[in-house]
Amino acid sequence: ANNIKSEAKMAGGGFSDAGTLKRAHLYQYKITGYFIFSCIVGALGGALFGYDLGVSGGVTSMDDFLIQFFPKVYEKKHAHLAETDYCKYDDQILTLFTSSLYFAALVSTFGASSVTKTKGRKASILAGSVSFFIGAILNAAAKSITMLILGRILLGVGIGFGNQAVPLYLSEMAPAKVRGAVNQLFQLTTCLGILIANLVNYGTEKIHPWGWRLSLGLATVPAVFMFIGGCLCPETPNSLVEQGRFDEGRAVLEKVRGTPNVDAEFDDLIEASREAKSIKNPFQNLLLRKNRPQVIIGAFAIPAFQQLTGNNSILFYAPVIFQTLGFGSGASLYSSVITSVALVVATLISMAFVDKFGRRAFFLEAGAEMIICLVAMAIVLSVEFGKGKELSYGVSIFLVIVIFLFVLAYGRSWGPLGWLVPSELFPLEIRSAAQSVVVCVNMIFTALVAQFFLVSLCHLKYGIFLLFAALIVLMSCFVFFLLPETKQVPIEEIYLLFENHWFWKRVVGEGKNTSGSSSNV
Repeated sequence: ANNIKSEAKMAGGGFSDAGTLKRAHLYQYKITGYFIFSCIVGALGGALFGYDLGVSGGVTSMDDFLIQFFPKVYEKKHAHLAETDYCKYDDQILTLFTSSLYFAALVSTFGASSVTKTKGRKASILAGSVSFFIGAILNAAAKSITMLILGRILLGVGIGFGNQAVPLYLSEMAPAKVRGAVNQLFQLTTCLGILIANLVNYGTEKIHPWGWRLSLGLATVPAVFMFIGGCLCPETPNSLVEQGRFDEGRAVLEKVRGTPNVDAEFDDLIEASREAKSIKNPFQNLLLRKNRPQVIIGAFAIPAFQQLTGNNSILFYAPVIFQTLGFGSGASLYSSVITSVALVVATLISMAFVDKFGRRAFFLEAGAEMIICLVAMAIVLSVEFGKGKELSYGVSIFLVIVIFLFVLAYGRSWGPLGWLVPSELFPLEIRSAAQSVVVCVNMIFTALVAQFFLVSLCHLKYGIFLLFAALIVLMSCFVFFLLPETKQVPIEEIYLLFENHWFWKRVVGEGKNTSGSSSNV
């Protein structure tokens, strides 16, 4: 009977859907200590990413660092000329220091995909932490720009592996009812990483001339934690089943769910993995008609949109932006601490409510708030800024508050959901491949936005904030019309949402009859 059922499921036939839907309510779980430990260690991958995001923006505004590697930028920064207000830090090599990491992450995520699929999620997490550790040491000891950029590339490889495996690890470990909150641990540790990095920069800025080395070197700490934790953590049941280690998979599932009654969930895993096995080339399968909505929404639109909100640019360069906007050096690091606190608070709000109100509500409500903040920022800057003088106290405070509100909105919507939604959309057979595309698209856009943000700030001036606002209007429309609600839907049944969606059912519909034969090709 099982075979018949899985055949029917592969053909995407209507009559098997009732069977799959019947099983989900049979899933049982308790929140166990073992499960919590696994999730916390898994989520440390976010801390690597966050620490790095936070640290690089601060280091690139430290004088000692600029004197040693970018003397021209240092001179430009200290010459208070009328025309350099928006253009203080416009240096392509300096920007390359930041974005080389994202280009490396983007390439390495495809290597990570095959490791994640064949050796398991855990192997990728371990490989990522080792590469990150070596990169951090190279950066701290850097004597030349080459060493710096080489270190950044190794950090990037670490992040490519981590960001590929961690969201999958968390989504697969979590019971469907709390998957949203658990998956957002990744975003939470990312935000905590950013916050810690900003506090570290605030301290090391006062240590001359090697404070920046300490900032970059401390990135070894989360890497060590992640490596030790990775050795102690279990592999996900989905991954063990995918590797054909059924008994281990069952044992881990029982341990993580805190109950021996896991038959329904385990049968679903075996079925999903049997389907995954029939697929020789998962990357080719991303193009199948039945997977098209997930690929368009999850692998391309959401990761690209996440960067096009303009938030990472604001975070990356918060210290730089605040300095460019005429806050003093210490004050600018201080204000970046404020923005990273906003991120942590926002992620906690999102974790608490995302499984209750759903993903769409957060996207739309926070999107509106972000548009208002960006427009307000543009108006103030157009009136007050760029005349070669520092901003008045009141205006500066207003800008910090607006950026704070913007980050608060992003941190409960596009920030965490940009990783959560893609990781829950894909069927097991293409999950690892799709997650690579997610990371790749995310990194391409992060790198592009990072590489061109300071140049655009220089040329478009306040118009860049209006550009981001217009993009958020487009994204909100996309979410409103095309993203089905995924809260509390078991991960192996998400595909049914698209078969019943007003728009996507046309896209998937015609492919239904062929998907059975094509998935065996």
